[in-house]
Amino acid sequence: MTDATAVLPPVTAEVAAAALDLLPARLRKRVDGAVAKAAGWPVEAYPDGVLVRVADDTAVTLKVTAGIVASADDAVCSCLLAPACLHRAAVLSSAPLALEGEPDRAVEAAETADGPKDRAIAPQDTGLGPVAPDATDEPVLTPAQSTVLDALRAAVTAVLVAGVAGSGAVHRAELLHAAHSARLAGLYRPAATAVRIAGQLAEARSDDPAFRLPALSAELAELLDLVRRPAEALSPARRSYRPEGPLRLYGLFTEPVVTTSGYAGATVYAVVPDGTLRTVSDVAPGGPERALQASGTPVPGGCALPLRELGDGGGVILTAPTVSPDGRIGGGAQVRSVRATGAGWYEAPLAALWERAPAAQLAAALRWFAEPADARAAGGDLLFLDGVCTGAGFAVSGGPTLRLSAPDERPELPYAENLRLLAGRPGQALRLIARLVPDRPDRVQVLAASWTGHDGEAVRADLGLRRLNRSHFPAVPAPVQGPDAPPGLPMAAAPPALPVELELLRGTVHRAVAGGRAVTAVSADGELPRRLRAVGLTTGAERVRALTEAAADRRHDVLGRLLPADPEGFALAWLSAAVYASAAAESLLLAAWTPDISAN
Repeated sequence: MTDATAVLPPVTAEVAAAALDLLPARLRKRVDGAVAKAAGWPVEAYPDGVLVRVADDTAVTLKVTAGIVASADDAVCSCLLAPACLHRAAVLSSAPLALEGEPDRAVEAAETADGPKDRAIAPQDTGLGPVAPDATDEPVLTPAQSTVLDALRAAVTAVLVAGVAGSGAVHRAELLHAAHSARLAGLYRPAATAVRIAGQLAEARSDDPAFRLPALSAELAELLDLVRRPAEALSPARRSYRPEGPLRLYGLFTEPVVTTSGYAGATVYAVVPDGTLRTVSDVAPGGPERALQASGTPVPGGCALPLRELGDGGGVILTAPTVSPDGRIGGGAQVRSVRATGAGWYEAPLAALWERAPAAQLAAALRWFAEPADARAAGGDLLFLDGVCTGAGFAVSGGPTLRLSAPDERPELPYAENLRLLAGRPGQALRLIARLVPDRPDRVQVLAASWTGHDGEAVRADLGLRRLNRSHFPAVPAPVQGPDAPPGLPMAAAPPALPVELELLRGTVHRAVAGGRAVTAVSADGELPRRLRAVGLTTGAERVRALTEAAADRRHDVLGRLLPADPEGFALAWLSAAVYASAAAESLLLAAWTPDISAN
C-alpha cells in the first residue's frame, strides 16, 4: 500500500555518482529528462527502505542503513537493464544527498564511547623535492592529493562555466566523483563543500523553494578558494568529540531543524557560566513533522528533561559530557545529567548576550561566516537585539531598523504566522534572538522572542515551535523589561541598504553562477564599471571589467581559427569579483549598522 508520506532517503555521494557511471553514453544524455519524470513516480514505504513505482512492472527499491542509502547494492531496479538502467540512476539522482558532516548518531556514540580519535595528516613527499620539517609549519600535499585537487578544480570550474541552467546530472556526477576521491585522499573540507554544491544544484534543477542562489555562489567561491590553497584543504574528517568535566547549561532557546538532505530534528542553544554557547541536538532522517517531535526528546544522560523544556528557561548539569570544537555536545555512554535551575533572558548569564552593541555583534557574525563551514562555533551567526516594532519593521536599540523574516516558511512550522502577528503590533517592545542574513542587509531571521506579558512578567517563545495568538500579548504594548532597559528606543528612518552599484556588482556575480560563462558574456553591463568608479569602488570596477573580458575572451590564432576557451581564467576572474563583492558588502554593512554619534 502506498504511503503518501514516504520520501526518498538521503543517498551518499559515491552511490549517486556511481549510478551515473554505469550508464552507457546514449543513456547519460537522457538522465536530466528521466530525473524530471522521477519526481512524479510514487514512493512507497518498504521494509528497511522505500520502493519507487516506475511502472506496473518496474520498481526501484532503496534499502536504508542508519537513515541513508550507503551502498550501491542497496539500490536495486527490477528492469532487465539493471543496474546500468535509467530508472535506478534517475531515482538516485533525485534523492537528497547525505551531506558530509550530517549527524550520524551511531558513529558519534561509538566514537564517544571508545574515546576521541584524533586524525592527523603528516607532511609527505610531494615529488617536488625535500621539505625540511622545521622550514614551515604548513602541511604539504601528496602527489595523489594534488591530483584530486586538480580534479575538483576542473569539476567546479565546469559547473561555473555551465552555470546552474546548464549543469545537469553529468556535471553533478563529476563533482561527486571528485568529492569522493577527495574524501578518500584526506581532503575532507573541499569534499564536503563539493557535496553541498551538488546538493544545491539538485535543488535548483527541481525548483526546490529551499534553493538560494547567493548560498550557492558562496559555496562555489569557498571551493574555488580551497583548491588554490592546499594548506586550507587539509582538515580533520569530522568533528572530534572530546571529554570535558561537569558542564552547567542554561537553556536559551530551541530551534527546529529541517535540512534539504532529508534530516530533521531540534537543536537547543544553551549558555555555560562563562557565556559561551553550546548546542544539544536530536537530528535524524525525517521531515518537518519530526522537527516538532524531536523537541520532546530527553537531554542525554537520563534526567528526563525534554530538549524543549531546557530551551525554554531550563537548566541541566552534565557529567562526563563530550564536546566538539564547534560547541556540539555529544551523547555517549558515560554522560549523566541532572536537572538544575535555569535563567531568564534578563538574568545572568544570559542577559550578557544582549549587552554588546548591535554593530559589534554584526562584525562578529560576519567573521563567523568567513570561517570554513566545518570550523564555525555554535551560535556565531546569532544576533541578540532589543527594540520596538514599527510600521517600517523593527527599530533596534543602538542600531538600524530591520525587517523581520522567517527562517523557514514551511506551513508545519509557525515562524511566518508568528511574525505576521508581531508585525501587526506597532509599539510592541521585544527582545529577540535572530540570525544574520549576509546577503540581505536589511533583514534578520527571527528565531525566538520575549516581551512583557499581561502580569508584567517576561514571556519568551521559540517562534518555530510555539504558535502564538493575540491573547499572548497585552492590549497595550509594554516596554522591554530589565533595569537597564532604555527609556526610549531610537527609530531609524529606513532599513540599511547597500549602494545600488554594489548591488549591481553582486547581481553580476550571481548571474554568472545562474547562467554561466555564455550568459555573463552577453549580459555584461558596460556602464557598471563607470558607475562603480563614480562611487569610489574602483577595485570593483576592475573586477567587473576582468570578469567581462574573461567571459568574452574567444581569441583566434594566426590562421583565424578559434582558440579553446580558458575556463580557468573565467573561474579566477569570477572568484576575484565574488570575494571583492562580499568584502565590500561586509564593510558597508558594518557602517550602516553603526549609529551616527554626531547626529545624536
